[in-house]
Amino acid sequence: MDREQARQQIKADWRNLITGIAQPARQKVNRETSYICPLCGHGTHGDGLTRNPKSEDGNGLKCFGCGFSGDILDLYQKVKGVDYNEALTDLAEQIGVSIEKGAHVTPAPAKKPKKEAPTEDYTDYYKRTQSSRSEAPAQEYLKSRGISEAVAAKYWLGYDPAYSTFNIAEDGQQSFTKWRALIIPTGKGSYIARNIDRPQPNEKKNRYRKKGASLIFNSKTLYTASKPIFVVEGELDALSIIEAGGEAIGLGSTSNYTQLLSLLKKKPAAQPLILALDADEDGKNTENKLAEELTALQASFYRYNLYGAAKDANEALLLDRDGFISEVRAAERAQEAELEAIAEAAKEDYLKTSAANALQDFLGGIQASADTPALCTGFDNLDSALDGGLYEGLYIIGAISSLGKTTLALQIIDQLAQRGQDCLVFSLEMARHELIAKSISRHTFLLAERKADAKTTRGITAGARWKNYSKAERELINKALASYKNYAQHIYIHEGIGDIGVEKVKEVVQQHIAITGNKPVVLIDYLQILAPYDMRASDKQNTDKATLELKRLSRDCKIPVIGISSFNRDNYTAPVNNASFKESGAIEYSADVLIGLQYDGMDYQEGEADNARQKRIRELIRTNEGKARQGEAQLIQAKILKSRNGSKGQALFSFYAMFNCFKEYTPDFQQDNGTAANIFKGMTAK
Repeated sequence: MDREQARQQIKADWRNLITGIAQPARQKVNRETSYICPLCGHGTHGDGLTRNPKSEDGNGLKCFGCGFSGDILDLYQKVKGVDYNEALTDLAEQIGVSIEKGAHVTPAPAKKPKKEAPTEDYTDYYKRTQSSRSEAPAQEYLKSRGISEAVAAKYWLGYDPAYSTFNIAEDGQQSFTKWRALIIPTGKGSYIARNIDRPQPNEKKNRYRKKGASLIFNSKTLYTASKPIFVVEGELDALSIIEAGGEAIGLGSTSNYTQLLSLLKKKPAAQPLILALDADEDGKNTENKLAEELTALQASFYRYNLYGAAKDANEALLLDRDGFISEVRAAERAQEAELEAIAEAAKEDYLKTSAANALQDFLGGIQASADTPALCTGFDNLDSALDGGLYEGLYIIGAISSLGKTTLALQIIDQLAQRGQDCLVFSLEMARHELIAKSISRHTFLLAERKADAKTTRGITAGARWKNYSKAERELINKALASYKNYAQHIYIHEGIGDIGVEKVKEVVQQHIAITGNKPVVLIDYLQILAPYDMRASDKQNTDKATLELKRLSRDCKIPVIGISSFNRDNYTAPVNNASFKESGAIEYSADVLIGLQYDGMDYQEGEADNARQKRIRELIRTNEGKARQGEAQLIQAKILKSRNGSKGQALFSFYAMFNCFKEYTPDFQQDNGTAANIFKGMTAK
């Protein structure tokens, strides 16, 4: 669907999407499910995020805590810090909607800017409640929490003996009441009122209230701290760590971790963060999410088990004050000690990279190579051009369509397998049976006493034709099957259409080595249709990534990897060169060996005019295409365009396209067999 349709579908499906960014609250608002707002943290008491029935299409959202108003796309952008296009793409993917590339999008209707309500300033209220902090109930409560007068004064803690609020009963009914409350400022226009009256059974909902925006307690220390900063849940937990001599911020609630991420996106923290949320399931889950997001931000942080058997920082302070102070100091030094150990290990690893340190491995590699010579391709002329055959490395074979790149690579695989070499073929275009039929077709051509009896791929796979074959033809096919069967146990074909990527190739190679103990030669047919690493990346970026990873596979497993590549259309009538390879960036630079196939005679001739060359090349192509249809040999040149550890060269082949067969070219052979038109005269593809 187009982007506008996707936008409407996303808005309509907001209930399934919102659970990924906001936790549901227990209480409903106007019979609607409510959520804890990921922007401000409100929602615990029915004052958070819910559907706005007054919105244009009824699918809007509104938060009664911070005043947010918009749809799921607006909310996602604010929470994740992304733009509209990223939000649209991410949410469409979550509900399984595919957006057409380049599809037109109707811009979202412009929204009238809302006048923001003026922020309350509670400074005078804070001053009044601070003066009341000396009263006995406040002093007793602070003492019971292990908070000293010095820390209480520094962070403007106050006491309100008659704080007006409401109580929530178990059935959700609310009633007006007054608390004796500890006032904990979180900003000029926001604070926490904590009920210090003795708790009654089942009164968890009536222990604290938030006033104003739900801000992170002591957030300024993110940018002023001189040592690592503890990230904890509650304000009293942060005060407990401060009491122990540390630096800390209090999220206020686990849902408020997104606000911390927003602050860090705008400006990195001055010191590393120490994640020390509550030791319950909710705290651990939030800490895991926070760690994942901080890693993505490349923020400096680490985790530390600060509480032992306690649930949180305040409980740990009360259980063993001196022990907790020592633990806070140990946590602050933990990263420094870890960094020192990492630096020492890095130093040792770096020194190991010296040439002297690698000399023994180098000599061992030479000794090992004596037992593992180059793998012969089965073509002496090609092996000579490749300095002996195939070595560890990435080989790329490219050609225009129908010039035999798959056929040549498959024949090399067959000839390696005939010598007992395991080979893995990842066929992303042709079916397994089609590849097998190509090999058997080649064997009928090589074994036939009368070349007219040789069979094409279709002649092998089309069962209806077999009833018309002579006894000699059937015997020829059976001989070809027997020849193929002699080495087929060394060939493993994995077929796929868009579902095999480089990671899958790596997995299969490693599995093969683990199960058989044999290192295989790997063939990828072909590079440009490997499953993409990233659906959003361009074809060139995905091909570059695939090429680099295949190069890494060849190096890590010490095996030859052969990749087949298509050519750019601009190079169909030009001599092959490094730039001929489609999406050639990393192909040109990462491959150890580049092999380009072309008709013999494609190269530029000295002094030849452009018009004359174009005419000659068109005639050359026409002639070779005619030979292919008649079962005659085309003369193919395999040019070594790049050889990282050898010299450039070439190999000439007689290519019988009809029968999927390459033969080394010699003038005598070509004269006696390749152009013997009488063999094929009047013959149709069988």
